[in-house]
Amino acid sequence: MQNNRNYFIAIALSVLIVLGWQFLYMNPRIEAQRKAQEAQKAQQTTEQTQTPAAGGAQPAQTNGAAPSGQVATVATREEALAKSPRVAIDTAALSGTINLTGARLDDLKLKGYHETVDKSSPIITLFSPAETKDGYFAELGYVGSDQTGTVPGASTVWTAPEGAKLTEKTPVTLTYTNDKGLTFARTISVDERYMFTIADKVTNSGTNAAAISSYGRVTRYNKPTTPSVYVLHEGFIGVIGEDGLVESKYTAVEKEAVTPAKSTGGWLGITDKYWAATIVPPQKSAYEARFAYYPGTQPSYQADYKEDAVSIAPGQSVELKSLVFAGAKEVPVIDGYEASYEIPRFDRLIDWGWFYFLTKPMFKLMDFFFRYFGNFGVAILLTTIVVKALFFPLASKQYASMANMKRMQPKMEELKVKFGDDRMGLQQAMMQLYKDEKINPVAGCWPIALQIPIFFSLYKVIYITIEMRHAPFFGWIKDLSAPDPTSIVNLFGLLPFEAPTLLHLGVWPLIMGITMFLQMRMNPTPPDPTQAMIFTWMPLVFMFMLASFPAGLVIYWAWNNTLSVIQQSVIMKRHGVKIELFDNLKGVFKRKPAPSK
Repeated sequence: MQNNRNYFIAIALSVLIVLGWQFLYMNPRIEAQRKAQEAQKAQQTTEQTQTPAAGGAQPAQTNGAAPSGQVATVATREEALAKSPRVAIDTAALSGTINLTGARLDDLKLKGYHETVDKSSPIITLFSPAETKDGYFAELGYVGSDQTGTVPGASTVWTAPEGAKLTEKTPVTLTYTNDKGLTFARTISVDERYMFTIADKVTNSGTNAAAISSYGRVTRYNKPTTPSVYVLHEGFIGVIGEDGLVESKYTAVEKEAVTPAKSTGGWLGITDKYWAATIVPPQKSAYEARFAYYPGTQPSYQADYKEDAVSIAPGQSVELKSLVFAGAKEVPVIDGYEASYEIPRFDRLIDWGWFYFLTKPMFKLMDFFFRYFGNFGVAILLTTIVVKALFFPLASKQYASMANMKRMQPKMEELKVKFGDDRMGLQQAMMQLYKDEKINPVAGCWPIALQIPIFFSLYKVIYITIEMRHAPFFGWIKDLSAPDPTSIVNLFGLLPFEAPTLLHLGVWPLIMGITMFLQMRMNPTPPDPTQAMIFTWMPLVFMFMLASFPAGLVIYWAWNNTLSVIQQSVIMKRHGVKIELFDNLKGVFKRKPAPSK
């Protein structure tokens, strides 16, 4: 009875996983593809709803808010880069240029990351000029008034020293002076990774006081082409005052802008799976944040803030400092920025999920092993051993309970014969038997339930962390974050054609299915034919279902199954219970005799 209960629990959990995969991943994926096609059609027929200003933004002074709008033209990247004067960026991690029109960071590439596993493939392009179809940039400026004159904004052309180049050791200072006597000196510096520091000094050389508000924005004219996945947040993100962590999908902001309450401190921006661009406003001044969408011929998505106005008396100056993160979401780098710059909850830029308290420690453990062995696949195997060791006491109780239940099988069969169709009497007799033999019938359920968060935490780590991107294992596994590339349909690459996605089944999913089959055969075959059939076919179902999962997760599951078989064999032998594996395998492959006529 206990075995049957565990079987039904396993069936229920399996069904939940399948249904969850369908409703939380496949259905949103199909819906996202449908909406993307509709949006593309609408984009072709919708006329631009407002006149674009120079540089792809409305003048800040017209509306008293951070600028917004669409690009005027769509050019190639090379054409767009040649349109305005620029200052080169060259660091160990970054290459690109600063656009002196608007002092924008709109040309940025990540030297350490390539588009594919092939090291000769192009490096990742993060930022592109607004005039391109993939426009994506960060910009800091000011909102003024008639009294302040024209203040730096999207179309302002800053002046840079001749031959200036931004490196880790050489900051760049840009200047701009307007007709009202306001002088803006902007010093841009960058560290060895992805953090830019923007320090502005505004001096009032005029005769009247000037009130100005600073703004910052991250704007992009596209969004990820791959459909969103339930386990990963992509889109707008920020930690904003009392609202705390704020996450908004592109589709949600397309329907309605998100405007958190005015706050002090925090950060905001746009995040992708592996990359992000965020702005950290001056931390001691109040500001209004906004996540917005601007439809039109070239739709745009924007995360921006506008700081409360500061007044500058004649002959006085003010200094403002902001940070811009633009790069890869490397865990130690992000954690380091949170600590060194005291950015509140900046580590949540990486989507650790609901099981944050499990997911991040899981990564830390894997990263620890990686630093010793240099292979994340090996780190996954060692992490699995540690997890199994931590759960050994619970697993021991589970298998001990199962062993005791097996010893009680003859007595249970006697009770079934004795009570026949009297289900109530049989139930009471079973409970008394459990009590007399000191058996807890639910002891085997808890280890199964407790390991589910562990599984999803590991899935999260493998799926979201950039450290897993293009991380090789051994042999044909060149990327642990991607599915096993082999397929049994084309004999693992021997036949010259690509396997259909539906039938794609690699080597590691096959290994996982075999180990799952062996693990299930450690227990007696269920007497009920329906249960027996379900458990016979379940490994096959899981093989195809996990074929599209990251290879790292499938390797974990196969290794975990193997360790479970070994662990269960040791515990069963210790309790003097017969290991059913070989007898069950003989029963599976033994030909049934033909019925007598």
